[in-house]
Amino acid sequence: MSELKHYFAPTSLDQAVERLKNGDVTILAGGTDLTPQSQVGRIKFKQTLMNIRHVPQLSGITREGTEIRIGALATITEIMEHPLIREHLPILVEACDHFASDQIRNAGTIGGNICNASPAGDMLIPLLVMDACVELASMPEAKLYSHCMPLSTFFVGPGKTRKSLCELVTGVRIPVPGPDHVAHFYKHGTRPALDISTISIGIAGTRKDGALTNVRVAFGAVAPTPVRAAQTEKALEGRRLDAAAIEDVATIARDEVKPIDDVRATAWYRKEMIHNMTKRMLTHVAQA
Repeated sequence: MSELKHYFAPTSLDQAVERLKNGDVTILAGGTDLTPQSQVGRIKFKQTLMNIRHVPQLSGITREGTEIRIGALATITEIMEHPLIREHLPILVEACDHFASDQIRNAGTIGGNICNASPAGDMLIPLLVMDACVELASMPEAKLYSHCMPLSTFFVGPGKTRKSLCELVTGVRIPVPGPDHVAHFYKHGTRPALDISTISIGIAGTRKDGALTNVRVAFGAVAPTPVRAAQTEKALEGRRLDAAAIEDVATIARDEVKPIDDVRATAWYRKEMIHNMTKRMLTHVAQA
């Protein structure tokens, strides 16, 4: 790997994406992941360090028609405090409130959390159950090209995504939920607000007559990537949330995940936590 030789701070999206065409670029935003990982040798700086903090197109939180767009540079604190998020996407507020410390929340960005692609990434599970898509910009020729990739297909492994080296994450788009929509997030760790999660769960859907439809369920820290739980979603879809149904869905959730043993927890413990906390979350939804 080549050594860092150049520093570049673009002031427009065109400048940033054009520099990526040259390859050999390390992107810097909040630096809350990049800095510690580079210090321990997990990441080696490429020839150019590109600071994207001065690109205006990467900032802001806005409503655009039926979607809310969160710029890649939006910090966790900005997301947690923004009125649009608090009104329409309270599950993101729940996740932000359990995201590291105040200092990290003030610097860490949503784009960085997505690109870091940790199986335990705190913001990724709520984004998955809210059907978010990731904005990607590139300049294959002389013209800027942008498209949106569903987050559910974005991750391919720990720290790995489908983003190419010439693409820049510019933001994330989330459909505005309709009436009767509910969504909840749960994170478990030794110190949930500071530690990497042992497991995390997101559940979302439209609640009517004691049942959930258009169900989304996602789990973190139980697979190489954050995952949607297709079997659990199918078992929960349209089913009245009585005690028997909740127990059945929680059991299916436990059996669907395939975690590993690591320094934070055993696979058995993770599976039991998925069962117990899925049951608790669905009971809360049923009684609300």
